[in-house]
Amino acid sequence: MLELTNVDAFYGNSRALQGISFHAGKGDFLSVLGRNGVGKTTLLRAVLGQMDRVTGAIRLDGRDLASRRTHERAKAGIAYVPQGRGILPKFTVRENLILGTFAASGRQGQIDDWIFELFPVLKDHLTRRGGNLSGGQQQQLAIARALLAQPKVILLDEPTEGIQPNIVEQIEEVITRLNREHGITVILVEQNVAFARRASTSFLLMEKGRVVAEGSVDKLTDDLVQRYMTV
Repeated sequence: MLELTNVDAFYGNSRALQGISFHAGKGDFLSVLGRNGVGKTTLLRAVLGQMDRVTGAIRLDGRDLASRRTHERAKAGIAYVPQGRGILPKFTVRENLILGTFAASGRQGQIDDWIFELFPVLKDHLTRRGGNLSGGQQQQLAIARALLAQPKVILLDEPTEGIQPNIVEQIEEVITRLNREHGITVILVEQNVAFARRASTSFLLMEKGRVVAEGSVDKLTDDLVQRYMTV
């Protein structure tokens, strides 16, 4: 599904990622963990084509992505929910959702009913501006918008950050369902180790732009968490 081989990524002349390699197969759930500032978001940006320069190979279903622009990667099957959600505050919920459909093949402007089964609150606020939603509602809108692109892989950057606890549980449940029931490959950047352990099939731990530990989620030991995640 998604494969990176020996990827370096740069901001200007500064190398932010060094020799990143991993493979996430169809239906896998990969959590990318580590302290703040170690390169987790940069890794997602490299997959999306949003870095100044990237070397190495990035492939989706065996096809090269590294030479494609960001919108071409979206149409190829990569969806992204950024840290901070990226909602357009003056657009209504409906308008924000419709934006997600433009990367879907033959589905432009069509909002599938199953989105409202996952996020019923959005159906109740279709005409409300995105900026007037609560933080938890905005996060649900951001995930729903990404799903309307019909992605093969969804990249999620700390989707539970700053969300009230009762909504966090709902968001975690939806992300898990997307993976288990809909077969969408999930790449999750997260600080919540408990959620990563519950939902993931595999993990990467990062430090200073490198992968320092990886494997199946049962190998995410307390010692690794203590060494690479505690401040």
